[in-house]
Amino acid sequence: MSKNIGAQDLNIHLGEGDEQALFKWLIASFLMGKRIRSQIAVDAYKVIIEKHRRDTPRKLGACTHGQLVKMLGEGGYARYDESTAERLLKLSKKLTDDYAGKVTNIREASEDRADFEKRLEAFDGIGPKTVEIFMRDAQDVLF
Repeated sequence: MSKNIGAQDLNIHLGEGDEQALFKWLIASFLMGKRIRSQIAVDAYKVIIEKHRRDTPRKLGACTHGQLVKMLGEGGYARYDESTAERLLKLSKKLTDDYAGKVTNIREASEDRADFEKRLEAFDGIGPKTVEIFMRDAQDVLF
C-alpha cells in the first residue's frame, strides 16, 4: 500500500458527534484492518455502505449472513467473506446492544483513550491494526 487510506479518501467527514460518519469509518477501518489489499477493502466498503446503504448499526445488523457474504463478494472481498460477514453482524449487534448503536457511547463509557481502544478490541474481529486505522482519523473528534 503506497499510502494510508483515510476517512477523507472515502468521503467520510468526521465531526464531533457525527455518529453516522464514525460508524462508516469504523466499518471501513474494520475492513482495511484485515490481511487483504486496501483497494479490495475500499471496494467492499463502498458496496456495503454506499451501494446497499447499510450505514448504521441497525441497517447493517438487519442483513442476513448470506446478504453480507454476497455484498463482500461483490466488492471482491472473497478471501475472508464468511468470517467477515459473521464478525460484521456481531459488531453491529454488540454496538447496538452494549452502546445503543453509538460509537460516542463507547467513548462516554471509557475512562480514557486506552480504555476506549480496549473496548474497541473487545469487538469480535477488531484487533490492534483496526484500532490503529480507526484512531488515526477519529481521535481528534473523540478525544
